[in-house]
Amino acid sequence: MSITNLEPTAIWQHFEAINAIPRASTKEEEITQFMIAFGTSLNLETSVDAIGNVIIRKAGTPGKEDHRTIVLQGHTDMVHQKEPNSNFNFDTQGIKMFVDGDWVKAKETTLGADNGIGVAAIMAVLSSKDLEHPPIEALFTVDEEMGMTGAMALTKEQLNGTMLLNLDSEEDDIITIGCAGGVDVLIDGTYDLELLDAKKYSLFEIKLSGLAGGHSGVEIHLNQANAIIVLATCLEQLVLKTGCYIHSINVGTLTNVIPRNGWAIVAIEKGKQEVFSQAFTKISTQLKEKYSATDPSMKLEYVKTKNTTGVLDSKTQNKLLKAILTIPNGVYSMSKGIADLVQTSNNIAILNVGDSKFHAACHTRSSVDQERNELAGKIKECFAFAEVKEVGPYPGWEPNPESELLHLTKKCYAELHGALPLVKSIHAGLECGILSGTFPTMQMVSFGPNILGAHSPEERLQISSTQKFWKLLTTLLKQLE
Repeated sequence: MSITNLEPTAIWQHFEAINAIPRASTKEEEITQFMIAFGTSLNLETSVDAIGNVIIRKAGTPGKEDHRTIVLQGHTDMVHQKEPNSNFNFDTQGIKMFVDGDWVKAKETTLGADNGIGVAAIMAVLSSKDLEHPPIEALFTVDEEMGMTGAMALTKEQLNGTMLLNLDSEEDDIITIGCAGGVDVLIDGTYDLELLDAKKYSLFEIKLSGLAGGHSGVEIHLNQANAIIVLATCLEQLVLKTGCYIHSINVGTLTNVIPRNGWAIVAIEKGKQEVFSQAFTKISTQLKEKYSATDPSMKLEYVKTKNTTGVLDSKTQNKLLKAILTIPNGVYSMSKGIADLVQTSNNIAILNVGDSKFHAACHTRSSVDQERNELAGKIKECFAFAEVKEVGPYPGWEPNPESELLHLTKKCYAELHGALPLVKSIHAGLECGILSGTFPTMQMVSFGPNILGAHSPEERLQISSTQKFWKLLTTLLKQLE
């Protein structure tokens, strides 16, 4: 079945249209032009700012022309992740979607439901001819996933709305009213290349795959395996037991993704290959057992390879592995005021080593700025032998449980489903944190359909939940005054 045959058809048709367009963070030129053409084709006031944010304005329907303006907001970029052996090219290909029961999925890649389905819903409102709604400002921001630079670039003069519906949440029975802030912590250094006698050493590539991965905010509390930590643990033990040298490491591409696969190349003395094989088997068995509950598909293997024999010097090798395995990774603290809410966390997301230099990147999140700074400071201490800098900090979103908009959203949900929704703050970052700073009097809530596995090739969007989400959105727009 084609997704365009699903109900409501307007949402799914728009979702298919935007998913046909490559739209990685910082590479949104094509999707930006598409959104401009979309607004223009409807004869709606359409504008774009210097960074690429698109705003489309639509007048209120008869009887609602003078009602308060509502901002509908979503981001046009998506996280590009694919299966390790996939040949999919995100720069030239559109997402290949298919229906599996009550779910829409993608072949070998992320689906782009985060936040494509929110964008598609806004487009459906803008193109509708029979929906009741107040005046609307549709805000489509760029680069949410990498740095939220689109939201940061907005000025208070660009929007007139007094209430904002952010459509970037992933659980259909939750209304979100707060989120964590965050910062990227980047680590860079150099090392002396040590040349080994090629006649005395063999090179082996250690491959790690099959981890669950996922969103580094939403799923950080699940204690799933992190590919960098797994590989570093394996390498530390192999160095200790076999005296091998690290040639290179490559893991991770995006800071907001828990890395799910990667590889390392090591140099082994030819006389110690049997010792290496035995040690590797023991270590890989231990790691698979450790993560059997969270990552049952973990696969660790090694193959002989050819490469140069330039390796890390022993001193840097030991310091780098120690630092990686010492920095806090995963949940750092839980909220004392909100049950089951992660307050502060860190995700080591990228590690590249080779050619006399190394680069690592973490994404540190917290709803408490002081604790976020404390955690970033600990990372700096662990990597005292390298250059460490913080990039792109963004604020959290302070909850307002008494807002008029929240009360109306809860009322609409209860009318539709006979029960109140849950109201929560989340550990992930939402653009509401930045927007609430730029527009301090604007009331905001965030909601959306059920999306599982975001930021991984396992991402999937529930069809029935999308229909539920659409009913809440259209009911709320009808009742807003």
